Amino acid sequence: MTSFNVAIIGATGAVGQEMLKLLEQREFPVKTIRCFASPQSFGKTVLFKGKKIPVEKLSENCFQGIDIALFSAGKKISLAYAPLAVKAGCLVVDNSSAYRMDPKVPLVIPEINSHALENHSGIISSPNCTATVMLMALAPLHRQFKIRRIVMATYQAASGAGQKAMTELQEESRALLENRPYTRTVMPFPYAFNLFPHNAPMTASGYNEEEIKVIEEAHKILEEPNLRIAVTCVRVPVLRAHCEALNVEFENPITAQEAKAILQKSPGVTVLEEWDQNRFPMPLDATGHDHIFVGRIRQDLSNANTLDLWAAGDQLLKGAALNAIQIAETCIEIGSRISRN
Repeated sequence: MTSFNVAIIGATGAVGQEMLKLLEQREFPVKTIRCFASPQSFGKTVLFKGKKIPVEKLSENCFQGIDIALFSAGKKISLAYAPLAVKAGCLVVDNSSAYRMDPKVPLVIPEINSHALENHSGIISSPNCTATVMLMALAPLHRQFKIRRIVMATYQAASGAGQKAMTELQEESRALLENRPYTRTVMPFPYAFNLFPHNAPMTASGYNEEEIKVIEEAHKILEEPNLRIAVTCVRVPVLRAHCEALNVEFENPITAQEAKAILQKSPGVTVLEEWDQNRFPMPLDATGHDHIFVGRIRQDLSNANTLDLWAAGDQLLKGAALNAIQIAETCIEIGSRISRN
């Protein structure tokens, strides 16, 4: 089997750490691996297959000899360095928002639209984690019954804001329980034992940027630019794994039983329902798992051809690191262009 020289940009972050674990667990064909991060991480090491890998500084010439570059260091870094990586012959899989809505860049969830990988110019985007959880639950239903409208409310964990936010939630929770003062540096409002609308910047529409991302990215991935979607994103004091309440109107009649049967056969989806126990997917169920969990599938009593669903997914795995690596794996499988240096 052909093996590849791989680079992770943002290797010391929460998503970068998950990428390292997944490359090893999934036996990705790695020939060599190089890890890059911010200047603050220079001199540190990360573990891969039991070996300490030094963290390097990014530079204009650091991509020579690399075949696949996995970016998870934020929009600014991707905009500055992804083109340089492509120029050096890399396939770039970008986990930031930098290129998601670029019409020349495929935005891909492999279980849903892997066909988009057949035509790219060196950069492929992995979608927003919230959009990924929603679409994994709904795309299989859309294929057969065609969705007319989606109304979604999210319950988003600290992991969506990175490792520093997760640490801050833990520290603030301890301080509050011990009646100690605590100064936040990541979240704008008290986060422990509290919740608030997502802290993404607000737009003129009244929707914040996180909500706009979900709408626009769903349109692109499903290739349905006119699909009606309303989103309210909320931060909740959970360390890891996002949850979503989905109200979905279809063009054609659909029953909860039909939806459940479809989702039970859908790759990357696990249906979890114990109605007699009032037990449905929780963040704890999804944490550390590759699949998106879906449950509480029921008829909307107020509207015809409409279902309510509840979904949970690990933001760091399928919502970010896993999806990016699945993109690279699928490119290898289908023979999509990966430049060899």
